[in-house]
Amino acid sequence: MARGAKLTANPGFGFESIGGLAGPKDEVLTYACAATNPSTYANWGTFPPSGILLIGREGVGKSLLARALATHTETSFLEVEVPRLILDVVHAGGKVGELVQQWSHILEEMPPLTVYFDELEFSRAQAIGTQRTDLPVGPIMDFLLEIVDRTIANKQHLVVGATSTPDTLRPAFVAANRFERLVEVNPLFPDDMISAVQIHAEAAEKRAGKPLFDDVDWMAILGTARECAPGDCVRILHAVLRHKASESARGEDVARVSTQDLKEEVEQFKQAQRRIRTPEPGNYV
Repeated sequence: MARGAKLTANPGFGFESIGGLAGPKDEVLTYACAATNPSTYANWGTFPPSGILLIGREGVGKSLLARALATHTETSFLEVEVPRLILDVVHAGGKVGELVQQWSHILEEMPPLTVYFDELEFSRAQAIGTQRTDLPVGPIMDFLLEIVDRTIANKQHLVVGATSTPDTLRPAFVAANRFERLVEVNPLFPDDMISAVQIHAEAAEKRAGKPLFDDVDWMAILGTARECAPGDCVRILHAVLRHKASESARGEDVARVSTQDLKEEVEQFKQAQRRIRTPEPGNYV
């Protein structure tokens, strides 16, 4: 199961490193009270949700929110790549029962965790190719729900799920005592995109130890890029920086990153996306 899950003992990634997303941040911080201030819920005659489910298209920051939750609550971060785990389970065949038992033992032995189940709607995940009708969905759902239930039952752990295709998410995942609270991660356009890319631009300059950007007009660059998620904007930023690094390695006289440099990369990104993305009926994106 280690191939489908990754443990980070100290994530070291705070909410301040996420651009925008004020609403989702507030929801996640409310859930964090289950670990940081457990009496808070009791004082108001209620109790924490068993788990929260982040919904939103790829690249909007769902994984970052879960990682920041782990940092805020001083828990280790266990990221479960559900599509990859499912493929491993299919290959394991008759060992599924053994895997479930091992999972329970791991949860009991570990210190408090934030467990993040990424892409619960596994059959439509891009990582394994959308619309995987060849997978034995029934047995897989039995296995996955058992894993989720055993994780939630261990009260010392925080449990977060995510999907980029909520319109096809199976209702069993949001049943009582599973992922009871749905949080929509929908960045505000263009403010949240600009906020995210500025954070990464400042981080790049800090790593380089020098200014890398001219007085960039971020609104002019991202104001027309509605199809870009914050994660896409960050990749565009690094694509430009890599071009600059390549030119420098060739001994060329390289100027700082300009508005025009970024505009050209945005257009290249949009053209590439038009070639590889084909809309599917009912797809959340």
